[in-house]
Parts: sequence; structure tokens; C-alpha cells
Amino acid sequence: MLIPNHLKKGDTVAIVSTARKITKAELQPALTLLRQWGLNGILGKSIGAESDQFAGDDNLRTADLQEMMDHPAVKAIWCARGGYGTVRIIDTINFSEFINRPKWIVGYSDITVLHSHIHRLGIATLHAQMPLELEKKSEATKETLHKALFGEPYSLEYFSENSLNRYGEARGSLIGGNLSILYSLCGSPSAVITKGKILFLEDLDEYLYHIDRMMINLKRNGMLNDLAGLIVGGMSDMRDNTIPFGKTAEEIIYDAVKEYNYPVCFDFPAGHIFDNRAIKFGGEVTLDIKKEMIKLTF
Repeated sequence: MLIPNHLKKGDTVAIVSTARKITKAELQPALTLLRQWGLNGILGKSIGAESDQFAGDDNLRTADLQEMMDHPAVKAIWCARGGYGTVRIIDTINFSEFINRPKWIVGYSDITVLHSHIHRLGIATLHAQMPLELEKKSEATKETLHKALFGEPYSLEYFSENSLNRYGEARGSLIGGNLSILYSLCGSPSAVITKGKILFLEDLDEYLYHIDRMMINLKRNGMLNDLAGLIVGGMSDMRDNTIPFGKTAEEIIYDAVKEYNYPVCFDFPAGHIFDNRAIKFGGEVTLDIKKEMIKLTF
């Protein structure tokens, strides 16, 4: 697995939107934070562009991401926001220069498309908070992003009393992201490869029956049986039908993997939640799930 160079003061970070539109004003807190960290933030052509709900049409967003991926002075690409749209451009991106000179791709939610596709290229990425609404997140959200980008050693520890946690220790490459996106990528050249890996899942604003549909689909595709471990982050703002599904999102996920023996933890501090801590995808990690503490070490 290729690990992009970590940042140092004076480096340039490009902000682009591969999905939904966003204004320059919405990015001011993020630009301020980059300056505080000694970094130079630049905005791509997709920022402020509009094409219906997208940050410019597919051609513009493709060209913007391509330019920043190939730009020798840009050391990291911070995706401005999620929504929907990254999958529309993934097949038109040329990754040849990026493979020769990998750089950090940062984001989550819809950016799972990039995480999954780039993981298949053998390059690490960073699942972390995007510039949009960064100022509304926890201090740990920003602190872990800084540590991950600058290559400072860190681990994520939290306490969970969730009765569904399955204790144990796992080692392996960490991959995953948004469940809905991973489900949508099944059967495509960007589908995530899970065998022997630790899989992270999170999601937002889904019907409970659809969580079940997606987990069963992953299971039928053989994506759950050979995991080293499973981490479940925020399953936020779930919805139900008039006739209740009968289980929570966490219970649905556990049901899909209960026959396997690998460690499983819930309530992990990452996803569409206030405390959205940065996690590195691609590199080897250790997951230690105990009754008194859950720890992920990079």
C-alpha cells in the first residue's frame, strides 16, 4: 500500500467539490483553519460553480479534480462536501500521474467513491470531515484531521456499552466508508475489496429496511464473510415505515454478521455525527475491542 507524503508547513491543499455545489463563503472557516496550520489553501474551479445541484457539470468537476490531482504543488485534495455526484465522474479520471505521485484525498460520505476506487489502486486515503460545517464539529474532529495529515502518531479510543459489540483483536488494512455508496459500487470497477480487511461502515438518513437490503447485498457478494473485523460508526437519523421494521440499524448490521467470528464494534466516533474523527484508509491498523475500551491504532 502506497502512503502519500504527509504534509508540512507551507504545503498547498486544494479544495474541490466532486459532488454538490458549494459557495466560497461556506469555505471560509476551513481556509482559516488551513492558514492556522501553516498551509496554503486554494480553491478549485468547481467551488462556486453550479449545474442544478452539482458543483458545475460533470466535465467541469472532472477537469477540476484532474488538475489538482496532477498539480505538482498540491500535496492534498480536500473534498468540499458530499451529497451526490462523485460516481458520475470517477470513470473519466486519469489516475496515472496520481499513482506516480500520490497525495492525500480527504473526505467522507459521497467521497467513499474515491476511497474505494483509490484503494484498489493500492493508495491510502483519509476518511475525515470535509470543509462544509467543519466549525460545527468537535475539537477531536479537527485535531485528528491535523494529526493524520501531518503524520503525527495517534489512536482513537472510546467507551461503548453496546451489547452488540463482539470482543477481540484484529489486524489488517482499514477500508470502507458510507454504506449506501459501498452498496451502489457493487459489481463496478470501484467495488471495495474486503477479504482480510477491517471494514468501516457509517450512514445517514436511510430507511431501516434499506439498511437491511444493503447489508444482505454485501453479504450475498461475499463482502462480509472474510473480514478481519467490522467497525460501525454513526448510523444517523434513520427512518422507519408506518409498519415498523422491528430492529435498529445496529441490530440489522449485527444480524448480517452474527454467524461470523471476527470482532465487531458499534458507536465508533466517525461519520455523519458531531464527533467525526479522521481515520486513515489503506494502511495497517490494530482494532482492540474490550468491554472497558475500544481502541483503533494506526
